[in-house]
Amino acid sequence: MTDRDLDVVLLGATGFTGRLIAAHLIETAPEQVRLGFAGRSRAKLDALVADLGPAAGRAELIEIDVRDWADLQALVARTKVIASTVGPYLRDGMPLVRACAAAGTHYCDLTGEVLFVRQSADECHASAQASGARIVHACGFDSVPSDLGVWQTAQRAAEAGEGTLEDTVLLVRSMKGGVSGGTLATGRQQAIIAREDPAARTILADRYSLSPDRVNEPTGEEGRTQGSPTHTGTRRGAPAIGPLAKVTPLGPAVESFVRSGLEKVSVRQDEEGRWTAPFVMAEFNTRIVRRSNALLGWAYGRGFRYHEVTDLGRSAQAPFLGVGLSAGLMAGLLGLSFAPTRAVLDRVLPKPGEGPSAETMAKGRFVMDVVARTSTGAVFRTRVAAEKDPGYTGTAVMIGQAALALALDGDRLPDRAGVLTPATGIGGVLVERLVEQGFTVDTQRVEAH
Repeated sequence: MTDRDLDVVLLGATGFTGRLIAAHLIETAPEQVRLGFAGRSRAKLDALVADLGPAAGRAELIEIDVRDWADLQALVARTKVIASTVGPYLRDGMPLVRACAAAGTHYCDLTGEVLFVRQSADECHASAQASGARIVHACGFDSVPSDLGVWQTAQRAAEAGEGTLEDTVLLVRSMKGGVSGGTLATGRQQAIIAREDPAARTILADRYSLSPDRVNEPTGEEGRTQGSPTHTGTRRGAPAIGPLAKVTPLGPAVESFVRSGLEKVSVRQDEEGRWTAPFVMAEFNTRIVRRSNALLGWAYGRGFRYHEVTDLGRSAQAPFLGVGLSAGLMAGLLGLSFAPTRAVLDRVLPKPGEGPSAETMAKGRFVMDVVARTSTGAVFRTRVAAEKDPGYTGTAVMIGQAALALALDGDRLPDRAGVLTPATGIGGVLVERLVEQGFTVDTQRVEAH
């Protein structure tokens, strides 16, 4: 890429999240990095630079419509790395991925869309491998903490001689942050497609739908694979960890509440008495993590089982909170799936381009623990945390540092091209960069229960 005249171009720089990423790049990118900010409106690009101050004058401003194929080709041909915030990605993102894969231009985005990543992998994995492009999806809160947390846990277990990962869970210990209109628009688009397209529903229902070698993955959560040995699961006699433990009854205190028609919500209590409920991002994150395992030749292990939950603690209110959280998630999905309820929600929810206030984002934080039992029975915990709004200021750091890593750290990146994940496309280099930005990514061996 020695003939490229731009190092990093941020596409969608004038959107709500794009502006946060632009500010982060101006603040942290070395002076020699040649930046570009791209969007549909030159007036909005000029306003962005004016808001960011004199330092932003170093960025080239590029007016572009992502639907113009010729302009996309011209842009990627002169750029080392494209970081895209333009979504919903399934609707607007595939031309850019195709152009980057063909031109050998590295790419990263903030997608949380299973269907988009699946189409990207189906159409562009081979062409990206041929050109040397790293197409790295899910470089924000979806799914950097999950993907890098599991990757580092596996690395540390292997270095300690404790085998591969088996029962593995990500627990959201605490999280505080806002929701933007762009995030909601993405969920809305995927819900519409899933309702109207049976093939899309099949992909979304398959836990291994993003695996590059689906035939050699389990046919069920613990079922026999097609063409490879049975999933080994937990070693004989070892109890499962946390939420993988047996589901305990909710108890007399909440039986009447559960009988109200919410019996099927996934609220569980582990062996330590902690209650857990679904995590809203788990359906996407878990598929990205499983794709990483397969792209790495099942380095996490053939017995690797993974899911994500929200940790609600041990209080008497925890099971009620869990049932309410589960019901709310179900109601939100159903509401986005039907036209009449979508129309109502569209009137009250934030619109694309809108997001939380600066005060709300300043109070943001997240703490997540990946806990894994290995094939030898050892237990490791990796904490991923930051005092930042997970979906906004935190995500801006994640994708900003991912883009800089792709542009500047080529000699230290994994020797791999194609449609990748944060763990397989950037790996430990991104961990190092996030730690330098104040994130916690720390792995400890803990006592097995």
